[in-house]
Amino acid sequence: MKYRDFGKTGVKISQLGFGCMRLPEYESDGKWYIKDEAIDMLRRAYELGVNYFDGAVGYCHENNEIALGKAVKPFRDKVLISTKCPLWGAADKDVFMRLLNQSLTRLDTSYIDFYHFHGLSKEIFDQKVLGFGLLDEARKAIDQGMIKHLSFSFHDDPNNMKYLIDRGEIFSSILMQYNLLDRSNESAMTYAHEKGLGTVIMGPVAGGRLAAPSQLYEKLLGKKNNSTSELAMRFVLGNPNVSCALSGMTNIQMVEENAAIGDLDEPMNEDDWNKSIVMMENLKKFSDLYCTGCEYCMPCPQGINIPYVFNCYTYHNVYGMPDLAKRMYGRVGDENHGKSPDECVKCGECMKKCPQKILIPDKLEEVTNIFK
Repeated sequence: MKYRDFGKTGVKISQLGFGCMRLPEYESDGKWYIKDEAIDMLRRAYELGVNYFDGAVGYCHENNEIALGKAVKPFRDKVLISTKCPLWGAADKDVFMRLLNQSLTRLDTSYIDFYHFHGLSKEIFDQKVLGFGLLDEARKAIDQGMIKHLSFSFHDDPNNMKYLIDRGEIFSSILMQYNLLDRSNESAMTYAHEKGLGTVIMGPVAGGRLAAPSQLYEKLLGKKNNSTSELAMRFVLGNPNVSCALSGMTNIQMVEENAAIGDLDEPMNEDDWNKSIVMMENLKKFSDLYCTGCEYCMPCPQGINIPYVFNCYTYHNVYGMPDLAKRMYGRVGDENHGKSPDECVKCGECMKKCPQKILIPDKLEEVTNIFK
């Protein structure tokens, strides 16, 4: 595994980070549990050199912090744990220490290396971080050794990222979206890097859009037998302003494959990276529905599995696999894939929670019409 300077923190971070949002789970008697194999995956990633593990309070039905803490316990002092403080329902400054202590307990650790304000926007920063004096609370936590660095994850308008960086003077790193299909944060990321912040990328394969088999790698760079997801990861790590790319890995095979990319001295050279930009411009026509599969829109009051329906559309429109997409959409309506989009009553609850600001009811109707 190759390592990079993590901004001005003095920390060396692995090129590949483990995103713990999609650890394998199972449901029993109405309760959700993380499968034992998740522990093996996390430990295998460490064996292969991964030293950055990213969790959050709400991931995996609020079980991921427990699993992550258990997995890294034998080598806790050799890894970097990242988790997050959700501020959406915060009503006072006490929320910071309360949630921090909760995460410390679940992770079974005395400190968190990089503690993030989760999904920080300019509005939440102004109203709650500044309004409640949470930067002072974070300083107290740092002084007490509860956290080593304060960070934030970002889904807001890219124009607001610089504002947050400049006003949040104690931020050490930022977690943001960036991939072949969405370079909207590229300029702000460069600014963050120049200001000394570590930069971690989520969604490097565009929420799965770049995970399906295709001939993109061969068409772009003339290289056969390389996956589209490999191209996507190499592109992200080919940007010199990126410190680390997260992968939400779900099995050992993914860990092994992604670790191999993280072990490259030069994941993508400058010439190939620039060629990829040209390809990305050609793909923009496919980006009329950019769903990352984050599932923040869920649960739908009508029982529609919105991310799954949009994933069917991705296979149809982006990858040019209409037969596969139609078969996938044919599963809609069974107990595992949610109700038909025809059940949508346009209540708008999903749009309130969508980081991408997708007009979900309208898009559901468009998708339904395609597969009729």
